Order: sequence, then structure tokens, then C-alpha cells
Amino acid sequence: MTDVALDAAAKKTLLRKIPHGVFICGVAEGDEVNGFTASWVTQGSFEPPLVVMAVRADSTSNGMIQRSGRFSLNVLAADQKDLAAVFFKPQKGVGGRFDAAPFQLGPLGLPVLDDALGAVECILVGQVAHGDHTVFVGEVKSATLHRDAAALELAATGWQYGG
Repeated sequence: MTDVALDAAAKKTLLRKIPHGVFICGVAEGDEVNGFTASWVTQGSFEPPLVVMAVRADSTSNGMIQRSGRFSLNVLAADQKDLAAVFFKPQKGVGGRFDAAPFQLGPLGLPVLDDALGAVECILVGQVAHGDHTVFVGEVKSATLHRDAAALELAATGWQYGG
């Protein structure tokens, strides 16, 4: 492969143009639950139903996903930027973000937010650890729909994550 000079500014601008939703990923290990805002998420397959999500390699939740082999994805409504922000901010300890976000445990024992549009629970079927994020592939095993509405998208928040 030929080495080429990467235009960092162009790369950043273009990669930030990739559209993203904003989700709350929930994890559970033993009696501990944790959650974080995830925006690098996409559907990966119809059959079986797969979702693909990138998670910071050095995060607490990354380790919890690897050890438990499961995670939930809560879909937020377009007007739930404030709820997403709760899970985006740094926290002390595991689970503290859920103090501001009521939830139930879904069929797989993972956090399903009461105020989200709904959530899917996934079992881990693949992963790629490369760079500063791990890409997890999860097979959807349960789906809970609370209501149907437009979903929150990163572009609408004014936040930038990526590039």
C-alpha cells in the first residue's frame, strides 16, 4: 500500500457527515447496571437481526459487555437530548446515571429505560478490537416498544462525536 498524506481537517469534516442516531446502551453484570450514550450504531443484518455498535475500548461498559456477552440499545425520541446528556457526562462509579432515568430490566436482564421509545436487548455474537473503540455485533433477542415517534439524531443535538 502506498503511504499517502491524510488531510486531517478534511477527514474530520467528512467523517462527521456520517449520520448517527443517539442511543443509550445499557449493560448489566451481576447486580451492577451501567449505561452510556452511543452514537456509532447501525443495523447489520435482517436475518438474524443484528446491530453493530462501537464502544470506547477503555470504558467500564466495554469490559461489562465483553464479560457478560450482552447489551441493550434504548432508542430515544427526538426531544430527549437532555436524557442523552445524562448518559454522556462523565460519572463516578457504575450505575449512577440511572438515578435520573427510571428503567426496568428487560427479558435478558438489561436496562430498558421507561421514557425511551423502546429498546432491544442483544447477545454478543462478534467483536473487533482495533483502534480506540471495540466494534460489537449483537443479535437482537428481545424488543420492547413503549411508543413510536421520530428518533433522536446526533445532528439535531449540536454535539459532535466523530472525525
